Amino acid sequence: MTKRKLGISGAAALAVLGLGGLAAVAAGTSPPGLGGDTDTPITGPALEKASAAALASTGGGTVTETEVGDEESLYEVEVKLPDGSQVDVQLDEAFEVVGTEADAEDSDDKD
Repeated sequence: MTKRKLGISGAAALAVLGLGGLAAVAAGTSPPGLGGDTDTPITGPALEKASAAALASTGGGTVTETEVGDEESLYEVEVKLPDGSQVDVQLDEAFEVVGTEADAEDSDDKD
């Protein structure tokens, strides 16, 4: 009987951890300890803050894509500049710019 209770408790603990990770992604944050690329757009107040920080960094433009949990930073904001070029702005959890990179995607890239 004790082994069964222990097994059920362990399964419940794993389920709670899994739900916590999903909730973190839905809230626009990256679950602790999970790296890599989630392809999850930034939402809510985090989207507003990330967009404002990225546009301030680039001196203007249009936000075309966002991502939380990017492989290079917590937030990535893709900005299309007035000249048509694109820049990826990397932001940390405080919405501070930690890097920028010209986005040289080909027009036929169907990624």
